[in-house]
Amino acid sequence: MATATRQGKTKDRYFELVLRFPLRPIRSDKELNAAVKMVDSLLDRKDLAPEEEDYLEVLGDLIEQYESEAHPIAPVSDVEMLRHLIEAKGVSQTAVSKATGIADSTISEVLGGKRSLNRNHIGKLARYFNVSPEVFAF
Repeated sequence: MATATRQGKTKDRYFELVLRFPLRPIRSDKELNAAVKMVDSLLDRKDLAPEEEDYLEVLGDLIEQYESEAHPIAPVSDVEMLRHLIEAKGVSQTAVSKATGIADSTISEVLGGKRSLNRNHIGKLARYFNVSPEVFAF
């Protein structure tokens, strides 16, 4: 009997979330802002029930779908991405070179637009900066 009560309470939490912000396509920036606030309120909690996690996942998908259609982000070149990652990590080209085993001259040539990154470079840089190799797929 306790299990039925526990399941009922969990379902109630899910339906409370649906009542607060229904799971339907987002059609405006106003709805987007409300959805993001809802996501933030859930992410601030650490004790989400599985049904609440499901709700969060679906709402996240709806946000991503709206943003990709309404506010597409232009692709970034490998040079721009590498510059950004170096700046964000607060390291020098030399530090990146030493940590990745990519010659400093190669990194300079890439940043200068004289050379492209190859698969090996991308793999090493992705591991060093802890990002997906796909961030370099321009």
